[in-house]
Amino acid sequence: MITKQTKSYSKKQIYKTLNPLVRKWFDESFDDFTPAQKQSLVDIHKKNNILVSSPTGSGKTLTAFLSIISELTTLAENNELEDKVYCIYISPLKALDNDIEKNLDEPLKGIEKIAGKELGIRKAVRTGDTSQYERQKMLKKPPHILITTPETLSILLVAPKFREKLSAVKYVIIDEIHSLAENKRGVHLSLSLERLQHLIGHYTRIGLSATVSPLEEIAKFLVGYEYGVGRDCKIVDINYLKELDMEVICPVSDIVIADSEDTRLAMYDMLDDLIWENKTTLIFTNTRSGTERYVHNLKQMFPNHYNDENIMAHHSSLSKEVRLETEEKLKKGELKCVICSTSLELGIDIGYIDLVILINSPKSVARALQRIGRSGHKLHEKSRGKIIVTDRDDLVECSVLLKNAKEGKIDKIKIPTNCLDVLAQHIYGMSIENKWDIDYAYDVIRKSYCYKDLSRDEYEDVLSYLAGEYVELEDRYVYAKIWIDYDENTFGKRGKLARMLYSTNIGTIPDSSGVAVKCNGEVIGTVEEDFMERLKKGDTFVLGGNTYRFNYGKGMTINVTPSVGPPTIPSWFSQQLPLSFDLALDIQRFRDFMNSKFQYKRSKEEIMEFIYDYLYVDDFAANSIYEYFLEQYKFAQIPSNRKMVIEYYTGFGGKKFVVFHSLFGRKVNDALSRATAYLVAKRYNANVTISISDNGFYLSSDGKIGGLESFKELTPENFRNILTQALNKTETLASRFRHCAGRSLMTLRNYKGEKKSAGRQQVRGKILLKYVQEMDNNFPILNEARREALEDYMDVENALRVITWINSGEMEIKVINTVIPSPFAFNLVSQGYLDVLNQNDKAEFTKRMHLAVLEKIKTKLDEEFY
Repeated sequence: MITKQTKSYSKKQIYKTLNPLVRKWFDESFDDFTPAQKQSLVDIHKKNNILVSSPTGSGKTLTAFLSIISELTTLAENNELEDKVYCIYISPLKALDNDIEKNLDEPLKGIEKIAGKELGIRKAVRTGDTSQYERQKMLKKPPHILITTPETLSILLVAPKFREKLSAVKYVIIDEIHSLAENKRGVHLSLSLERLQHLIGHYTRIGLSATVSPLEEIAKFLVGYEYGVGRDCKIVDINYLKELDMEVICPVSDIVIADSEDTRLAMYDMLDDLIWENKTTLIFTNTRSGTERYVHNLKQMFPNHYNDENIMAHHSSLSKEVRLETEEKLKKGELKCVICSTSLELGIDIGYIDLVILINSPKSVARALQRIGRSGHKLHEKSRGKIIVTDRDDLVECSVLLKNAKEGKIDKIKIPTNCLDVLAQHIYGMSIENKWDIDYAYDVIRKSYCYKDLSRDEYEDVLSYLAGEYVELEDRYVYAKIWIDYDENTFGKRGKLARMLYSTNIGTIPDSSGVAVKCNGEVIGTVEEDFMERLKKGDTFVLGGNTYRFNYGKGMTINVTPSVGPPTIPSWFSQQLPLSFDLALDIQRFRDFMNSKFQYKRSKEEIMEFIYDYLYVDDFAANSIYEYFLEQYKFAQIPSNRKMVIEYYTGFGGKKFVVFHSLFGRKVNDALSRATAYLVAKRYNANVTISISDNGFYLSSDGKIGGLESFKELTPENFRNILTQALNKTETLASRFRHCAGRSLMTLRNYKGEKKSAGRQQVRGKILLKYVQEMDNNFPILNEARREALEDYMDVENALRVITWINSGEMEIKVINTVIPSPFAFNLVSQGYLDVLNQNDKAEFTKRMHLAVLEKIKTKLDEEFY
């Protein structure tokens, strides 16, 4: 049963549970326990499962470890400390693992100093980077506190000698659990935790999380189930003790009227002022390329302010050495500014940060709070953050995001379930441990939160694949990995290389690299793999300032030819973080409120007053929002949570656009647009191009489109099936299948010391996909590739909600025809054109479009509104 912790223990009560040496060390080091510690330490001492959710700097790490260190100290004093692992600490980042090991030095050495002798409590990091020498040392003298990653834990479970050292584990700590729960690394970990529980029996599970919702689901994910009944867990929620000092700011007074060059210069002036008003500033840009651009431009524009010594970049494409150097300098307070993409969101100790700046929307409230929580890294200090916006869509989005953040409304996390590729990997790992009864193994698997609803058919299909019962796969060098004895109802490992194959191919993160773009036999640049997934034959995109037509992809190379005209796929597509569905709905509700104000002929003063009351914005922002909505209302209609506006527009050269104002986030719009385009192409045998954003999508064609008619064909009953058909023969399915084939060990990344490149894996994946589709269209790993594409890459569940609202009449559809895109459609429609324009042309283009809209509506404007 999941319960919220309501009891807070006093210092005296907590001290009763601690070893005297630990008590004395704490007394000398701290004035008092933090709120998280007051609600957690006694329960951890009592061996109760617990999930602690609190901001960065609130003492989460010590909360998790203090009772454990106390118990180990007592064992050491009594000479009862064995050469076994007592506590496993798991984090998603190797850097965080190294951080924790260093942070444990302070209490352990401090306690030994008070004791006047060495206690011999050992801790060590074991990851993929750990040398063979260090691993051998751990076998002889295992750490009492093992610090590791999800992937390494699953390898240790099949290592015969190390498995023995895990027999005394009493505690497992999972740090940054929210960042694991929402992807397949978390699914993988959830099965490892159940395999560990099967191996050693009960242990205490401790989860540490930043701001996330719903906490009850994260708690269930942490502790799992016991024969269909959720295990007990207490939730400690200290999320809103830290005050938030957040604001949305704009570098210019009027976003639309200002030149883009003026906006750009004003942006850098604003950044420079903010950086120099503070000792240390952390800036998030959302993309790696953005990170590099901002560092470079600040150095170029302010050579007297910035150099290699006081400003640095941090992102996942940089070498480990450069990242570590940046982190170390940041901790020591030697840097004025660090600019990163997403790499510093998680809780690596980066010292004291005065201010966090977010350039453009972080796309979710949870991510905004996580990032801004990196500032004021001390308990009870304000977290200071500023979100800089440069267009009106971003302004509205960030203003609603800020409102939700200040009012504690967090978007919900989605935990993947029944992932058959991860299941196949773990069943293979289980078979290496020992022979298993088929029914008992099924029960153990279903104790994981992620597999509690796994059907017997799905389970047996995966067993069947692993046992080589799809004999045709041997023609494609996919061989049996386990044996099954149906008479005895058991399975076990097959082959002498099983442990080696498993250990060298473990994990869920697919190999990826830049996709080479070839034109006339020459490489002209690279794009990201998830950008390639979006392409279909005939699509055009911009690279290096030129437009190219996509012909075909082979491995990690795509073939293109030069093209003219605006691109059909925006070049920035793959780098965008997706807007959360919950935040999207809140923006839609705000749109509905604004629409009502205009419909009831409220004065500008009344509407401005409403904006001030509803959002946390200044005069400039409020006025920009008012003007934006007024233009949309007068020119067209305001789409909202109750009304989807579909806009027919004819662009340059007679190209027809059908714009769907569907502000549901990019993942939902991806699903809606693919299904609609599939029906259009089927009906008219026409080549339809798609462009999507968080705010909507458009279909475009030189011929007849019929977008609305096709969209209306979608029903709650047929939607998933149509979307599944639309996925066939796409790069999206091919890539997802390659990833799933790797996780399920159909394709091996490493074999007998040879590592296969991502390109070779992609080629093999495509060959396998075609073969499997012909062999059995319901093959479990193919089904998993479809599930991943529909549920994780896209958001079929919430797209289905939208279709249901429309079919039930809860959301009406309004059709409009325009000669110029409406203000709300402008960003989406113009993006294709803007990709091929230089900076000055973009500014002129934006102004001309805006003036054209104003010209169209000026006859409708009256004094009451304008």
